[in-house]
Amino acid sequence: MSAIVCGKRSFFEDLPASPQSASPPVSKRLRCSNSTSPVRFSPFSLIDQLRVLFPDMDNQLLERALDECGYDLNAAIKSLHELSLGYAAGNPDSAEKLNANREKDMATTDEDTVTLADHSVENNLNMDGAEWVDFFVREMMSATSIDDARSRATRVTLLRENTILKRAVAIQHERQKEYDERNQEVQHLKHLVSQYQEQLRTLEVNNYALTMHLQQTQQRNSFPGRFNPDVF
Repeated sequence: MSAIVCGKRSFFEDLPASPQSASPPVSKRLRCSNSTSPVRFSPFSLIDQLRVLFPDMDNQLLERALDECGYDLNAAIKSLHELSLGYAAGNPDSAEKLNANREKDMATTDEDTVTLADHSVENNLNMDGAEWVDFFVREMMSATSIDDARSRATRVTLLRENTILKRAVAIQHERQKEYDERNQEVQHLKHLVSQYQEQLRTLEVNNYALTMHLQQTQQRNSFPGRFNPDVF
């Protein structure tokens, strides 16, 4: 009997291991990974392990779970496992809550970035092309994903267009102000010319009156005919 048992054991030991037996299922790995003392690794190795355990989940969701659990691998695995169970049971409230918190943090970060960018651009309305290129490169280097880079590029483009529009409005305002000043000066000069023309007409009338008066005086004082020689 012992020989038969040993033969069966030897037969099963000679069988090749299947891929599933080489890699235990997720539930077994979750049970094996759960212990009383939390296991701590670097953030990159933690993300890699979570990505292996939960390949269908988003990396940002994994990072969010790690951050909320204080980079405790066991707590993060438990949280993500409950999250996956919630999806399977048709109760994605926890997932929606986690996604809502992540989107809220991303929105807050984007708003802060937009505010800083707006203040930076408003304080440097006279930036030249090279400075705009440097600003665009800094925004792209600060991007965390393709979507973030696309959003930052859109914001930078809008800021550039708004800056050009503000500069055009400022130039137009200066030109309008200069035009108004010149127009006022022209109107003042026209008024002076009108006054001078009125004075000129008055002087011409006075001159004509004096000329006529002089002619009449000369005509009254003249003696017609021959003069009496005794007078001279």
